[in-house]
Amino acid sequence: MEILGTIKKWTGALADTLISVLALMIVAGVMFKGVSIPFLPNVDVIANITAIVKNLGSEGLVGLIAIWVLYTIWQKR
Repeated sequence: MEILGTIKKWTGALADTLISVLALMIVAGVMFKGVSIPFLPNVDVIANITAIVKNLGSEGLVGLIAIWVLYTIWQKR
């Protein structure tokens, strides 16, 4: 069971790191709109997030339930 606890800590730390990187890329995307940023890959994070939200919104109730489930899982961490 100790191994599972260690894996849970690692995945939690990895998730926190990825969320921080995502936030950095969103802020950089807003600040440097249309400009190539040397230290970040050429990925339009804002367009990707917009597409995901649009897809979930087009699903109606199923999309809202999916967001609620993901939010609930995240809060239990």
